[in-house]
Amino acid sequence: MLKIFFYLLFFSFVSMALFIVFLSNNKKNKNFFPINVFNTENNSFSKVGNINAVPFKTTAMPTTSGTLTPCPDFPPYLQGVLQVQFNTKRTLEDVQHHVGSFLKQGGRYKPSNCTAQQKVAIIIPFRNRHEHLNHWLYYLHPILIRQQLDYGVYVINQEGDDAFNRAKLMNIGHTEALKQYDYDCFVFSDIDLIPLDDRNLYRCSDKPRHLSVAVDKFNFKLPYATIFGGVSALSKEQFLKVNGFSNTFWGWGGEDDDLYQRISLRGMSISRPNSAIGRYKMIRHNRDAHNERNPNNVQKLRETHLNIDTDGLNSLRYTVREIRKDILFTFITVDVQAPTV
Repeated sequence: MLKIFFYLLFFSFVSMALFIVFLSNNKKNKNFFPINVFNTENNSFSKVGNINAVPFKTTAMPTTSGTLTPCPDFPPYLQGVLQVQFNTKRTLEDVQHHVGSFLKQGGRYKPSNCTAQQKVAIIIPFRNRHEHLNHWLYYLHPILIRQQLDYGVYVINQEGDDAFNRAKLMNIGHTEALKQYDYDCFVFSDIDLIPLDDRNLYRCSDKPRHLSVAVDKFNFKLPYATIFGGVSALSKEQFLKVNGFSNTFWGWGGEDDDLYQRISLRGMSISRPNSAIGRYKMIRHNRDAHNERNPNNVQKLRETHLNIDTDGLNSLRYTVREIRKDILFTFITVDVQAPTV
């Protein structure tokens, strides 16, 4: 009997020691427990990744020698809900220090331990928004890295002070990016929108995808059912099928609605993440000079079916003034050949 008592005492001591070791290791690695990540394609949850990682900490991904296997459908390093704030004054040097060591010239990245599922070009229409660009780069690069994308960032800068043409800059970004790499997915993003959840994957699907579903400016609700602006993703085939954006929407408004109509006219529908995953924070600002609301764009929306075959990628005309490759992005300055008034 006494022998059994000592055996029980011994096993109790060993169990307690193992439990203490477990707790100690778990404190060192707070990312031990997996999280339930929402699959926006089939509206289900899967256990992947970790939730307790420091927001926007870009951890070096493990490297693998030899033949690479495809990256998983659900990237294992996602953090879920993120903290975003714009009070900090950020410079390009700050961003370079934050993520530059992970990138290659031109704002390029690809995972070293697996083969990315898609080659993604991020296209940003731009003019005189350098402070917003710094915030975008600071937050988006770590997200895109954790999403295990083979990606490049292209900032398409409109030269001069003529009326802004966001849609034409998107078409130019698509065309110029394809000259540099064989991209098969294009994410078109406004510079003032930052995702609040990295489970909102910047990838293309079998339908054109509207990513910026719930923006704080609109109380995290869709302003209207057919909105397709802000951040959207189309595969190479989908974008060619609709002939890209219209090139003739000068000034503010209408070009995204025109693209939605093009998608419908080509027999496609759009997909979206749910409103919990597709949340965004907007950098508040006044409307840019020379980007005033254009009343003519309302009439143009009634003519999409007439113009889709002749106004778009196949009618694109522009002049490249400069291509500058920084470690954080490829900055392409263009003359969009604005009409003379």
